[in-house]
Amino acid sequence: MLFRTVFAAASLLLLSGSVFAAGEAIGIPACDDFLAKYQACVTDKVPADEKAMMQSGVDGMRNGWLAARDSIERQDLENICKQASTQMKQTFDAFGCAL
Repeated sequence: MLFRTVFAAASLLLLSGSVFAAGEAIGIPACDDFLAKYQACVTDKVPADEKAMMQSGVDGMRNGWLAARDSIERQDLENICKQASTQMKQTFDAFGCAL
């Protein structure tokens, strides 16, 4: 449920034009580690025809998590980030990236 809430927050941010700086840290190691690995995979391994979609995904997660970090419990956000890493593992394995 919280995972959907964070993605909804990211969508609202993008629609409202409130976008955080690319690469801004969340301040939660599990989140920052996941986003760094996601960004590295997009930059280094994702084919050009899929880069825009994957970049949009990492930007959306970062913005959603940045927006949520002040409104939900830190542990809940950490769990969301860990869940995202688990859910994205197969996708990143397909590109030869390790999460």
